[in-house]
Amino acid sequence: MLRVTRTIHFSTSLRYWLDDLSEQENLKRFGREASQHGHNYQLEITVRGEPDPETGMVINLTELKDVAEREIMARFDHKDLNQDTPYFVSKPPTPENFARLIYELLDAALPEGLLDRIRLHQSPDLFVDVIGPEP
Repeated sequence: MLRVTRTIHFSTSLRYWLDDLSEQENLKRFGREASQHGHNYQLEITVRGEPDPETGMVINLTELKDVAEREIMARFDHKDLNQDTPYFVSKPPTPENFARLIYELLDAALPEGLLDRIRLHQSPDLFVDVIGPEP
């Protein structure tokens, strides 16, 4: 079993905010993250499998890049996660929530069982791993 990782970079703006809470409650719960701010993310996408005997590849890296472009870059790069996407209406775009969403989008777009994990770096000192089930 081999693992292959492709890294992409993208930027978003966001704030941690729940509409059913008052401004005071949002500030109490989320602190400075309740204010509009941005992140420059690094996303590692790791796939697993045995290389195809003819191509020598677990996946054609162009195909993986195309999936990342369609599923992640087109949806999120230079977007406001709260205002420009439907994903964070009832939950804040924390790194945990965002990473889980990214994993689900990529897992649905790739051949079944291929996605091993994603690692979403929100900053140089903070990242979230979402690891798929063992085959």
